[in-house]
Amino acid sequence: MNSENIAKPHERLADHLAEDLVAVGTLIRERMASKHAPRIPEVTAHLVEAGGKRLRPMLTLAAARLCGYDGPYHIHLAATVEFIHTATLLHDDVVDESEQRRGRPTANLLWDNQSSVLVGDYLFARSFQLMTEPGSMRVMRILSNAAATIAEGEVLQLTAARNLATTEEVYFQVVGGKTAALFSAATEVGGVIAEAPDTLVRALFDYGDALGVAFQVVDDLLDYQGQADTTGKNIGDDFRERKLTLPVIKAVAKADDSERAFWVRTIEKGRQEDGDLDHAVALLHKHGTLAETQENALSWAAKAKAALAPLPEHDIKNMLSDLADYVVSRIS
Repeated sequence: MNSENIAKPHERLADHLAEDLVAVGTLIRERMASKHAPRIPEVTAHLVEAGGKRLRPMLTLAAARLCGYDGPYHIHLAATVEFIHTATLLHDDVVDESEQRRGRPTANLLWDNQSSVLVGDYLFARSFQLMTEPGSMRVMRILSNAAATIAEGEVLQLTAARNLATTEEVYFQVVGGKTAALFSAATEVGGVIAEAPDTLVRALFDYGDALGVAFQVVDDLLDYQGQADTTGKNIGDDFRERKLTLPVIKAVAKADDSERAFWVRTIEKGRQEDGDLDHAVALLHKHGTLAETQENALSWAAKAKAALAPLPEHDIKNMLSDLADYVVSRIS
């Protein structure tokens, strides 16, 4: 890669881990194959080959290498993390009735909901097969717990998303489940497979957890102030899907009677009209909730960087620190 291509932290990290990432990609393609159901690799490839950053599996590889691991099983764990992530994306798009993912039509739009759900189930099963191969009960416990926590977070979001009584505390419970749990598991198992001391494993967990929260808060913010060609999804999708994300939760808490009536109509009751998205954005600006949400994201990114302190000095450590900055730089 030339210097222009590796300017961003995740690209520098990918360049540093290039050989490992090739091995992960090969293993993913091998394990997503199906002798009897060709739709499985078709649907899976649509997402896996869509040009995503593979950030979560890269975190597993980075954590293992940072802790001095030189065995083969970080590849299996990185592929496990990617399968879990891909399965959740397939299911999420069905639940959210989404039509775009990573700038392309979603699998449920190209095929159908049944295919997305069942292929997602297959990938979850494959992930559990993969996670057993290193032979570490601790690794299996971490990843299986993460899978359960993700599902719990998704169900909590389902019940809280359109309820104006949802608080910031509940929002962060959702984020901790549906997003941060896989980030923290990805980094934690990298340290565990390397048999790193518990203090370093804990530092990796804390880094992944805080990075995951920052990542999701930024993602929610970009839905109201991003660009579709860079975010890979339609601006205002969260509003149209009536998701009560952090900027809106903050605006509802500051709303007067007429503003609250607007949020009740558009979010709780789902009666949206032309111009409602523009009005919603105007209310977020009026109450400064986009700026407040940005401050929340910056705070979580700072926590992620601070968590790296106990880890050994290494080029990867510096890249992970830069990655935390990059996650929030998307909103600056």
